Amino acid sequence: MSAGPFQYARKTSMRTIFVLATVFLYAPIIVLVVFSFNDSRRGGNVIWRGFTTDYYVKAFNNASLVEAFVNSIAIALISTIFAVILGAMTAVLLWRWRFPFKPVYEGLVALPIVIPEICMGVALAAFFVASGFTVSPDAPWPFNLGNIIIAHITFSFPFAAMVIRTRLQSFPPEMAEAARDLGASEYQVFRDILIPHMVPGLIAGALLAFTLSLDDFVITFFTSGPNTVTFPVKVYSMVRFSVTPEINAASTILILMTLALTFIAIRLQKPSEMTK
Repeated sequence: MSAGPFQYARKTSMRTIFVLATVFLYAPIIVLVVFSFNDSRRGGNVIWRGFTTDYYVKAFNNASLVEAFVNSIAIALISTIFAVILGAMTAVLLWRWRFPFKPVYEGLVALPIVIPEICMGVALAAFFVASGFTVSPDAPWPFNLGNIIIAHITFSFPFAAMVIRTRLQSFPPEMAEAARDLGASEYQVFRDILIPHMVPGLIAGALLAFTLSLDDFVITFFTSGPNTVTFPVKVYSMVRFSVTPEINAASTILILMTLALTFIAIRLQKPSEMTK
């Protein structure tokens, strides 16, 4: 008798494949975290020589690394604000109204989600060069990060739009109709009823956009300048010389931040949080 759709986990072969796939995906990350505490003073960092937290201290005392981290945080915060605003407007538009070529518009919105990052990075770099819209690297901080911020808004707001639109699917239209019957204007319905219902989606979309911006490398690599280095790009430039515990420590910090924000975003999207 063949196994049902939910009984494959009982098979030893499927369990073995699951364990092997999990090890293949997460073993390198675990090794990186473990060796961030390795007391190795030589290049390579492939032999365990003892436990230490000195390289976390060195990572925080590395001025160029801290500057790159601050740049990444600033880019992520600014791009997240605009991504959530654009994502909310797009989500409401797609959720509420019908208009010609709506499927085409939905496809265009989802395009940054499905196309390879390297293609989008090349396209954005070509756009900035062709249009002449390039922020001078000598501009005051954080305006000198303008190109990267625009690029991050472009690829992150569709993710926020999808999350917020999913939240809107649970909105009971009777609430809006009752408010209009009681004399509320469209603006009052949007401000006092729709936006409070969207709050979990807005927060989840913001956390997702922030996480995507914080750990993005490919698109940032194509749109950054010599004086606008972000944290992932800085780590990449350090790895080209050698992998040291300091690099592992910096990468571990970024991984932990990404995991924490992703966990919070997933928790906010649970069905138990939605309005019945």
